[in-house]
Amino acid sequence: MNLHNTSYPVTSGPEELVPSRYALKVGDIDVLVVSDGVLPLPTQMLGHNADPADRAAWLKDNLPQDAFDWALNVVVVRSGGKTILIDAGLGSDPDLNLPRAGQLIKRLEAAGIDLGSVTDLVLTHMHMDHIGGLLVEGVKERLRKDLRIHVAAAEVKFWESPDFSHTSMPQGFPDALRSAAKRFVSEYGSNLRTFDEEHEIAPGVIARRTGGHTPGHSVVRVASGGDGLTFAGDAVFTVGFEQPDWHNGFEHDPEEAARVRVRLLRELAKSGEMLVATHLPFPSIGRVAADGDAFRFVPVFWDY
Repeated sequence: MNLHNTSYPVTSGPEELVPSRYALKVGDIDVLVVSDGVLPLPTQMLGHNADPADRAAWLKDNLPQDAFDWALNVVVVRSGGKTILIDAGLGSDPDLNLPRAGQLIKRLEAAGIDLGSVTDLVLTHMHMDHIGGLLVEGVKERLRKDLRIHVAAAEVKFWESPDFSHTSMPQGFPDALRSAAKRFVSEYGSNLRTFDEEHEIAPGVIARRTGGHTPGHSVVRVASGGDGLTFAGDAVFTVGFEQPDWHNGFEHDPEEAARVRVRLLRELAKSGEMLVATHLPFPSIGRVAADGDAFRFVPVFWDY
């Protein structure tokens, strides 16, 4: 990170113990990482194709044995006169009992970002923890009528008849995911702007379909002035650096997801550009170092 990539001052609200947003510059482009909260999930979903002894050893060294808090991060980008929201958080689903997630709307407000100022939304994919914030009661009325929602065409097609045969999710999640995607297309179908492989949202902001996690899963690269940052969505999880071949329970094509993960991590290790991902611990900003056939995540130092 060069000397111009400095964080803007942030403060916590009176009810928050720690900041829930972190700002930086990528060249001339403003980037803000916002926490949507955390999603507690069973650790058995990590590496469900791995040898149980190997997985247990990794968990012993890295995480509690039964469950862990899975971070939920979104990104706001300002470029070319546009305010771009990348993913929309979980929203609320009372049937899943996830009270610590779905914080995005109030945290955008705390950051001084009016929903009506958002000109574009980019969806890395259509799992409910990436679209649910726009399904919260009262949110749609506060958005611009001409909001452009960019998503890979393959993603929209997939959710017409989604295949969960290769996933390994907790009970209730497949039905919730189907329902959220169907409702999102019903409510926002006229706002969708689909692309095939790659699409420029604004100067220096490009979405690229990777597939794997879902058929239309995409990453978003922000580049300006020789600096670069990739928001990887769900292509990378915490375990994916040391064990990139391990399958995550939410991956619809886990073998392709592993190939996508390795390619992306190799690209970032070679370029030295920054990485942000939905489920890496907030603020999730770091770089990738190659470590033989595996990788290491190197967090940036917080600037405060």
